[in-house]
Amino acid sequence: MTHSITPPQALTSVAAASQLDRYDIAILGVLQRDARISNADLAAAIGLSAAPTWRRVRRLEELGVITGYRAEIDRRKIGLGVLAFVRVDCERDNAEAMRALEAAIRDLPEVIACHYISGAGTFELQVLVTDLDAYSRWTMDTLFKLPNVKDLHTSFSLGEIKASAALPLGHLLPMGELPK
Repeated sequence: MTHSITPPQALTSVAAASQLDRYDIAILGVLQRDARISNADLAAAIGLSAAPTWRRVRRLEELGVITGYRAEIDRRKIGLGVLAFVRVDCERDNAEAMRALEAAIRDLPEVIACHYISGAGTFELQVLVTDLDAYSRWTMDTLFKLPNVKDLHTSFSLGEIKASAALPLGHLLPMGELPK
């Protein structure tokens, strides 16, 4: 289950990053490892008392730095054995058709990530399905029927080396300071 936070005054990435101090960065690091940690344990982990830690977490949510909390699920244990990387080619000169395609892609639960890309293709999708037959059916019954889709190019994951939703935070620290 995903819990999303809609910040009322989300800042640009540069403005938000410039407002983060070492405690904020430590909070982000700890929460990325364990979003279920109690506020008391989080406070102990970063070296602050509970009240200012709680205020900092709320501030990070309001700034739009923390956008939600979710459980990480092993896809294989719930029967999603195939991870496909799908490059979708479409016409880039029709803005209305592009917006319609973007909206349709957002509504597909099998698509866990979508990026507008440079080079060959228009979008790169990460798609999860149960097996190759399911991928074939989904492609024919769903993907090819989306607006403005010209062609697809698919690659399949043969093995997962690393899959993490945790973001690197080292660039936010002053030079020479190590993350906790």
